[in-house]
Amino acid sequence: MVDLALTPEQEQMRDLARDFAVREIRPVAAEYDRSGEVPWSVLQKANKVGLLSWGLPEAYGGGGVPGGLVGIANFVVMEELAWGCAGIATEIGSSVYAAGPILAFGTEEQRQRFIPRFCDPDTVRLGALCVTEPQGGSDVGAMRTTYRRDGDEYVLDGTKCFITNGGIADLHIVFAVDRPGAGWGGMAAFIVEHANPGLRMGKVEKKLGVRASHTAEVVLEECRVPLDNRLGGEPRSDVAPEAVRKRSKGKGPNPLLLLQYSRLTFAAASVGLARAAFEYALDYATQRESMGRPIAQHQSIGNKLADMAMRVDAARLLLWRAGWMVDSGLALDRAEGSMAKCFGADVAVWVTQEAVQILGGHGYMEDHPVEKWYRDAKIYQIWEGTNEIQRSVISRALTPCG
Repeated sequence: MVDLALTPEQEQMRDLARDFAVREIRPVAAEYDRSGEVPWSVLQKANKVGLLSWGLPEAYGGGGVPGGLVGIANFVVMEELAWGCAGIATEIGSSVYAAGPILAFGTEEQRQRFIPRFCDPDTVRLGALCVTEPQGGSDVGAMRTTYRRDGDEYVLDGTKCFITNGGIADLHIVFAVDRPGAGWGGMAAFIVEHANPGLRMGKVEKKLGVRASHTAEVVLEECRVPLDNRLGGEPRSDVAPEAVRKRSKGKGPNPLLLLQYSRLTFAAASVGLARAAFEYALDYATQRESMGRPIAQHQSIGNKLADMAMRVDAARLLLWRAGWMVDSGLALDRAEGSMAKCFGADVAVWVTQEAVQILGGHGYMEDHPVEKWYRDAKIYQIWEGTNEIQRSVISRALTPCG
């Protein structure tokens, strides 16, 4: 039997997130969209009620919710927060950008040292995941940011771009290679703290949407990092370097392995964004009259609403299927994370576009939030791997030659 009912604990988390979105996010969403500033006051309130750390393990001070960062509880929370505002939701969930890789690939000493920082209810701390580079976002194997060992430190040099919380995060997880173009075999990741000399914020991006989320370059110039901050610890000295490279492929801190799971959170945000636009369009269409009746009763509009409802529900079900697999200990061998993210992103773009169309001229104006949601939705087809890349990942997973 397949049970799609939420547990009491999941319902409680959903209700908490929904109430927070109604009271604290929706009223200020337009303001932060216009200013492009980080919503620090909202983040502080979210931190007080545990929304920044509820998915982190209880052993490190987090909420310890079953499923953690990639379970169904995470999905229902992120859907509600993104329903409030996708940009603000991105910032609320951004501790995972650093905490997730440390939990997945870090040593126990690193987990104990760094994860509790994100669980302090009195201090907001953000994370940043530094993978993308100016020369190519999706071609991670062509990475040019380098690391080299110098005594008791590693030295990082290079530039990362389009980094959420770049330069303002408490912890940056920086992926680098031991020589340009080395690919997976020469790749490693490093935990770089905010005050670390040699790391600075470059260009701050001005974006089409999700403007409440800070996006900037991260510039690394002779950035010196302690040996203890190499994610996963030092490689064994009794193994030849070439053997380490061969063995580490797919087993070390591979960002693509991590992304297959982190994409689920972005899929959940897509669902929340699409749901917000659908609900608003439905409410508008039942009240707006044309030719003597609500426009929802006109077949052209009614069919749009029907398709919007079906696609939102289908995106959620695809996401929850992947969450059920993770909770059940099943591998995402058919790239189910990419499926959920790709489909959810396409649904968000299409539904928000249709919402603008249903409102007509009103939908194009800032008087209604659908134009903002339309702008916000587009990034979901781009970040965490473009949807073109997602389809390539899925096709490789499905075919024998993949």
